[in-house]
Amino acid sequence: MGQEALLLFFALAARVKAPADGDGGWSQGAEFSLKDEGPCNIDIRDLTSLTHGEFLQQYAYTRPLIIRGITDNTRFRFLCSRASLLSEYGDRTVRLSTANTHSYSKVDVPFEQFVEFLLTPQDVSTLGSETLYFFGDNNFTEWHSLFKEYKAPTFTLPNTSPAYSFGIAGPGTGVPFHWHGPGYSEVIYGRKRWFLYPPDKGPEFHPNRTTLNWLTEWYPTLGIHERPFECTIRPGEALYFPDRWWHATLNLDTSVFISTFLG
Repeated sequence: MGQEALLLFFALAARVKAPADGDGGWSQGAEFSLKDEGPCNIDIRDLTSLTHGEFLQQYAYTRPLIIRGITDNTRFRFLCSRASLLSEYGDRTVRLSTANTHSYSKVDVPFEQFVEFLLTPQDVSTLGSETLYFFGDNNFTEWHSLFKEYKAPTFTLPNTSPAYSFGIAGPGTGVPFHWHGPGYSEVIYGRKRWFLYPPDKGPEFHPNRTTLNWLTEWYPTLGIHERPFECTIRPGEALYFPDRWWHATLNLDTSVFISTFLG
């Protein structure tokens, strides 16, 4: 991607306060947001038009799906506002991980320090090993009052139970390609772009380059049959990914999100 295209890719947000119920206070002040949401080639279904049986037959084991209205997390969303989380958990220690594929370093910092100083936009040249990412490694004892308010997606898989991973990340951050068991990802605030490949069609990527780097340097070179399943999800939508599907994420805004792993 040339420099002109890269400049168009980023949009500098105005220094304004967003409505309290809009972004939860996570985008206050000037920050970089990613403008390009990209195409969407993943089925999007509304909960009212999809049964659990159809989900199991058409999607659960074969392809990703975005479901709208699968949960009502109004209360959880309120508790995830910037002011609420800082008030309740500002002095608690959180564990951050580097955002690379195979080797994760861990750093423990106070949650307030993470929000005030480390929750920043990521540059395209930043390496995964240089990016500290808050996702997973949650202390469910200290954060119990928050997690007990979360309502997980109701469509589950036989003989599985849910496990949650909660995260907050700045624009331009994300996790590079990796795979694990099936699950859901729900955005509480912000927008998150997803890229997915089936197990038998692994993507080409550098394990220590970020998703933003892959998108700007690798993605434009892909042929039409090499393109991933992809879409950008927003609050009120949950993306389901099947077992062992390769996936990478890119936060377009400062995002608050939670995944439900079905193990």
